[in-house]
Amino acid sequence: MSQISPDRTGGQTAGRSLLLWLWRGYMHRHWRLMALGVVLMVIEGGMLGLLAWMMGPMFDEVFVAHRAGAIWTVGFAILGIFVTRAVTSVGQRVVMTRLSEKAAAEIRVDLLGHLMALDANFHRQHPPGTLIERVQGDVGATTAIWNTVTTGVARDAVSVVALMSVAVSIDWRWTAIALIGVPVLIAPSQAVHRHVRTAATAARRVAATMAMRLDEVFHGLVQIRLNRLESYQSERFRRLTREKVHTETRAAAAQAMIPGLIDIMSGIGFLGVLWWGGTQVIAGERTVGDFMAFFTAIGVAFDPVRRLGGLSGQWQQAAASVTRVRDLLDTRSELREPAHPVPPPVGAPEIRFDGVRLAYDGKTVLDGLSFTARAGQTTAIVGASGAGKSTVFNLLTRLVDADSGRITLGGVGVGDMRLADLRGLFSVVTQDAALFDETLLENILLGRTDVAEARLQAVLEDAQVASFLPQLARGVETPVGARGSALSGGQRQRVAIARALLRDAPVLLLDEATSALDTRSEALVQAALDRLAAGRTTLVIAHRLSTVIGANHIIVMDAGRLVEEGRHADLIARGGVYAALHAMQFRDPAPASGDRPPLPPE
Repeated sequence: MSQISPDRTGGQTAGRSLLLWLWRGYMHRHWRLMALGVVLMVIEGGMLGLLAWMMGPMFDEVFVAHRAGAIWTVGFAILGIFVTRAVTSVGQRVVMTRLSEKAAAEIRVDLLGHLMALDANFHRQHPPGTLIERVQGDVGATTAIWNTVTTGVARDAVSVVALMSVAVSIDWRWTAIALIGVPVLIAPSQAVHRHVRTAATAARRVAATMAMRLDEVFHGLVQIRLNRLESYQSERFRRLTREKVHTETRAAAAQAMIPGLIDIMSGIGFLGVLWWGGTQVIAGERTVGDFMAFFTAIGVAFDPVRRLGGLSGQWQQAAASVTRVRDLLDTRSELREPAHPVPPPVGAPEIRFDGVRLAYDGKTVLDGLSFTARAGQTTAIVGASGAGKSTVFNLLTRLVDADSGRITLGGVGVGDMRLADLRGLFSVVTQDAALFDETLLENILLGRTDVAEARLQAVLEDAQVASFLPQLARGVETPVGARGSALSGGQRQRVAIARALLRDAPVLLLDEATSALDTRSEALVQAALDRLAAGRTTLVIAHRLSTVIGANHIIVMDAGRLVEEGRHADLIARGGVYAALHAMQFRDPAPASGDRPPLPPE
């Protein structure tokens, strides 16, 4: 089973490692953008220091000395500071937004590709809604915090250094008094950081659960309405929203404590400076310009200091998302590519299962299954629900791997081929045709651009898609809707068959391909399937035995084992499990007592 490594949430070392992971994995690819953004932020941050320094000459030269000429000199200097700050502010925001969005796009694409490559066990344990939240919400928080950290370090830290330099150059004693409350922040900050990380992790988990619930609701609207479950589902979601409000409020309250403590520290420092510095100005020991320049520097500095203080809380909050994304990318699939891959067989291969065993969570699914599906023929697999029929397909295509035994195609083990080569051998048509919210044509081509018009028309005819195209407003360019909702069940199946025909793979897997169709649609689809199966090794899973009567070979499964095999007539004559299933569906007269075993459980 795929494993996700445990959360790494320990302190500053973990924080640095997360930032290093972001940099090495994604941000370093855009170092030029990063460098440009940092330069612009440094200039923007430095302008605050210059502005504070200009308060001295403005008060001393203009307001105290009454020098009219200094008005223009000082005024244009201050105007230049504001213009420079405006230009660099806009520039760095544009640059950093582009950087963070590009990185987010790359992480999302990598994460989606990684998730699609993970095995079936992983996806059985992680619902689609939670994975959607990780790809969307967690990745967004991950790149946003990088942007925030960079801005804090490059702009706000430079601003604080510049402003404190101005303050110290005026009077270091005043600066010491202004910062007298700093030691008070150390112990509370550490406690707040731990609390923020815990609350943020809980909030992300609740958000993932909410996404999962929404995914279930929107995909099950019909059943919800038919079973009058609207109130039940609304109450379940309401409980989650209450929990999210609680966790987000806890995280926000903890995160706001650091700026709040900084405000208290600022008030204490201002009071001390006003008392000490004001006394010196009144005594004539310092000028008004000195005091105003210092007061401006310290006053303006507390704003970036508050942002830097809040940054640590924001980082703790976002680190939960960064950790979740990194852990997901670190997850490894059970499915391994062979060290020395073997080329796939050519043509329609023979399929063999030899003593195949598989168990999920301690429950046996296949128990020593052995059978042969002859090359170029149709082999049907029948049995009660839970007999393990669909698992055969999953093992053939290596969605999962067997615990023991061997599976071969044309004499080549499924684990000896590259996954891409193995899966390239199959065309699959299931009862739930997987259509995308694109045009009908795109659902058939699936991105291919090498299909000639004549080949496409032949596929549409053979799959009997052409017969219903005149009913569609835009023909093959008609959007099929979410999950093919704009088409009927029979039409969706024929589109899936057209897709399989175009793929032209040597092995055809049919999983209940006509079970949900009405009689007329079933006849049309079955005719198309017969044409599709010609010249291919075909495996058919079916509950409706009418669809497999003409199969070359029929395998009967029960509880993960092969219990009977042969042709339809032979199996009926044998009076075994297959005959019992046939009698159940077609209401055949029951054989004499003792001629037929008990019916397999549903």
